[in-house]
Amino acid sequence: MPRIVGFPPIASPNARLLILGSMPGEASLTAGQYYAHPRNLFWPILGEALGEPLTELPYEERATTLIYHGIALWDVLYSCERQGSLDAAIDPATQVVNDFAGFFATHPAIDTVLFNGGLAESTFRKHAGKSVAGRPLRCIRLPSSSPAHAALPFEAKLARWQAALKG
Repeated sequence: MPRIVGFPPIASPNARLLILGSMPGEASLTAGQYYAHPRNLFWPILGEALGEPLTELPYEERATTLIYHGIALWDVLYSCERQGSLDAAIDPATQVVNDFAGFFATHPAIDTVLFNGGLAESTFRKHAGKSVAGRPLRCIRLPSSSPAHAALPFEAKLARWQAALKG
């Protein structure tokens, strides 16, 4: 299986909220952009929730808009081995977790972590949660924005994301 490496975070030092995925999919890795797959609902959901036309903006402006709203974006995994794009295809024995101790040290205002799907949450709690022990974090697992997670319609996903972003 090929070893893949994720992206650096999109964040400013005054971010108050961190959204974590697991690892960028093939379309994102090819484009060099978070959530680049055209059927991924991340940018449409965030755009609706924030009242911003994110899907109409160039990627760099999307990133700037997240920063403006105090949102940081990253993935739990720094690298792993995976065939394809599905989280289920990630080889758990090859997972290397990002440096969350360092990240939270340089982003002291973050008090909320939103997980874009189950693997992001379970991996963070298993490996990275210890690095931020003692720091009070509100952690919320949200339905994945991935096109592979089609069990919930857009409206239901949007409602859950909106509630978490407002809370």
